[in-house]
Amino acid sequence: MSKTDLIIIGGGAAGLMAGCAAGELGLKALVLERKHKPGRKLLMCGNARCNLTTNISEDRMLQMLGDPVGPFLEPAIRAFTPSMLQRWFASHGLKTVVKTGNKVYPHTERASDVLNLFTDQLRDGKVSLACSSVVQALEKTKNGFRVTTGNFTVEGKYVLVATGGVSYPKTGSVGDGQEWAAKLGHSVEPFRPGLVGFEVDPEVLKGRVGQVYEKVTVDVMDAGQKVAETRGVYEIEKWGIGGTAVTDASRIAARRNLKNYVLKINLMDGKTEEIRPLGTRSIKEAMVTVGGVVLEEINPQTLESKKCSGLYFAGEVLDIDGPTGGYNLQAAFSSARLAVATIGKRCGKKGFPQQMEPAVRKRYPDRGGRGQSSGKPAKPRRRR
Repeated sequence: MSKTDLIIIGGGAAGLMAGCAAGELGLKALVLERKHKPGRKLLMCGNARCNLTTNISEDRMLQMLGDPVGPFLEPAIRAFTPSMLQRWFASHGLKTVVKTGNKVYPHTERASDVLNLFTDQLRDGKVSLACSSVVQALEKTKNGFRVTTGNFTVEGKYVLVATGGVSYPKTGSVGDGQEWAAKLGHSVEPFRPGLVGFEVDPEVLKGRVGQVYEKVTVDVMDAGQKVAETRGVYEIEKWGIGGTAVTDASRIAARRNLKNYVLKINLMDGKTEEIRPLGTRSIKEAMVTVGGVVLEEINPQTLESKKCSGLYFAGEVLDIDGPTGGYNLQAAFSSARLAVATIGKRCGKKGFPQQMEPAVRKRYPDRGGRGQSSGKPAKPRRRR
C-alpha cells in the first residue's frame, strides 16, 4: 500500500493550488481527481477566460464577502492576498491583466493556460496527479488516513478535501466531500444555488428578451425592507433574468435564506421595476454553491477540522461563497495555501519560498489582447 504525507482529494481550483503549494514545501503529496482530466470547472470560469481574482485590497475583499464568509476567510485571505496571487502567477510565467470592474485575468485570457500552469507546477514539484480516481472511502486510521479508490488504496498522514460544491456536476462536483465530512462527524449546511439567474413571470420578459441594461443597482427587499444592494448588469433571457447584478442578488437571498423577497431594479434612466422571482434556476446551473461543511467546525487559522485531527478543507466544499468577479477563485486559492502551509509546518517544513518575481522564461505568449500586463498587480485601466 502506498503512503504519503498529504492526500489532496479534488483536482479543481483549490486542489490544484494545494498540490502546487505542497510541491513548493517539498511535501510528498498526491492529488486525486475523479474525472479523466483535472480543472474541468476552472476551464469554464469567466467564459473560459478565467477570472482569477479581483484587483482590490484584502480589506475590501473581506468586506465584499460579507458575514460569515469574510470573518472566516480572513486568515487565509491575509496570508495570500489578491496582489500576492497575481505575483504568484507572474512568478511562474503567467502575467495577469486587469479588465473592467477590477477583474483579473491571465494576460492571455485563456483558462487553459491557467490549468497548464498548474499541471506544470505539479510536475516540477514532484506532486503526483491521479485522474479517473473516484474515492470510494475516506477512513481515519491510527497514523492518519486511508483513502480507497476504485483502482488503489493509499495512506497519508493528512488529508485535504477540496472537492467543491454541487454546481455543474458534470465537472466532478457531486457533493462527495461533504458526505465524507459528515461520516467523520461534521455537520453540513444544506445546498442552495448561488450566483444564478431567476425564473420570473412571463410578463416581465414579454417583448424584452435579449435586452441588456448596464450599471444597474438591485435592491434586495425582504418584508418591505432593503437588506442588500448589488450592482452590475441586468439581462433579460428567454428563461428569466440574469446578469451580474441579478446573480449576486441570488447569492444574498440564498445566504440569508430569504423566502418572499422582491428585487427592486434601478435602471440608469431613472426607471425602476420590482420583480418577485418565482424561483432560481437549478443549482446545477449555479456558478457557486451556498452551503457545505459548517464553518464553526473548522479552525479558520489552519482550515483543520475541529472534529477530526489531521483532516483539512479548502474551497467550496466548505460553506463559503462570494460575489461574481473572481472572489470565489481567490477563496479557493487562499484557503488551499493556508491549509497546506499548516500541514507543512506539522511535517517540519519551512515556509513557502519567496518566488514572487516574474519568471525569466515566458511560458504563455501574449494573445494580443488589450489591457495591462506586468509581474506586479496591475492597476485598472481608466476609461476616458
